[in-house]
Amino acid sequence: MSALKNDTLLRALLREPVAYTPIWLMRQAGRYLPEYNATRTRAGSFLALCKSPDLATEVTLQPLARFPLDAAILFSDILTVPDAMGLGLYFVEGEGPRFERPLREEWAIRDLRAPNPVEHLGYVLDAVRQIRRALDGSVPLIGFSGSPYTLACYMVEGEGSSDFRHTKTLLYRRPDLLHRILEVNARAVTDYLNAQIEAGAQAVMIFDTWGGALTPYAYREFSLAYMERVLSGLKREREGRRVPSVVFTKGGGLWLEDMAAIGCDALGLDWSVDLGSARQRVGEQVALQGNLDPAVLLGDAQAVERETARLLAAYGRGSGHVFNLGHGIPQYTAPENVAALVDAVHRLSPVYHA
Repeated sequence: MSALKNDTLLRALLREPVAYTPIWLMRQAGRYLPEYNATRTRAGSFLALCKSPDLATEVTLQPLARFPLDAAILFSDILTVPDAMGLGLYFVEGEGPRFERPLREEWAIRDLRAPNPVEHLGYVLDAVRQIRRALDGSVPLIGFSGSPYTLACYMVEGEGSSDFRHTKTLLYRRPDLLHRILEVNARAVTDYLNAQIEAGAQAVMIFDTWGGALTPYAYREFSLAYMERVLSGLKREREGRRVPSVVFTKGGGLWLEDMAAIGCDALGLDWSVDLGSARQRVGEQVALQGNLDPAVLLGDAQAVERETARLLAAYGRGSGHVFNLGHGIPQYTAPENVAALVDAVHRLSPVYHA
């Protein structure tokens, strides 16, 4: 594979010196880009887009053609893993993902098995290899998975939820069954991320979208412990360099110290956390990624510049910061605001690394 020409992201995730603060954005390939919408229409459905290595490569590269971002992130969906377990993933237009066979029966939970990623998720691995070839070493490629607990929420609820009634009923009534799901998911996520690393992913991220909806005690037992298990099983080196790992729990700002201790290289932060105080709390343990409020991108270029400057100052001098949003890019973001953000980060950050 081609030598990496811009490794700023990887060095920042490992808290090594950099010349400027690198930036990539969650959902940087998405519905705010007209070219993405055109490709999705061509694919026929979101799932068809995810399952075509050619089209997944195309949309992964689209934001990099527009903006000088410091990383590409694999275009896929976290729910490809439970789909590979036979739960029957499908998408309802305007309503999001659904599963035909949610986990509601004890026998189904007992029968659950981690899929072989090469056999059942080969289309994702083919996309990783194809994207790496297309990037030609220009920037690193980030692979990702949902966390064991977040996947479990979708698998038990059968769709997105505002209260996670079925999952939390299981948690308090039959914790043994929820632990069974989480054990299988932890093995599945570990195998999946390692397969992505083998295929060419140069950093990996675990998205724990729903861990923040738990109590502190339940979070440690049902979410954090299983992410720690995943991290302990990850391949740490590939192509002669470390493969950094990022953990992101949306709504997890109360537990940063616990999160920093599980073996990841960096923590993603949502916008509810003060970046400067987060840096003080985790010290030298991990790098930090984030944490601009995505809604800033719905404002104007002046707002983007102002809030970017504020965040860079909040983190302060030195390495260990990857600029990102506190969650994904809003669908109605104007692409020129993303251009203003990337420009502002690259223009304003070098003074903090001099």
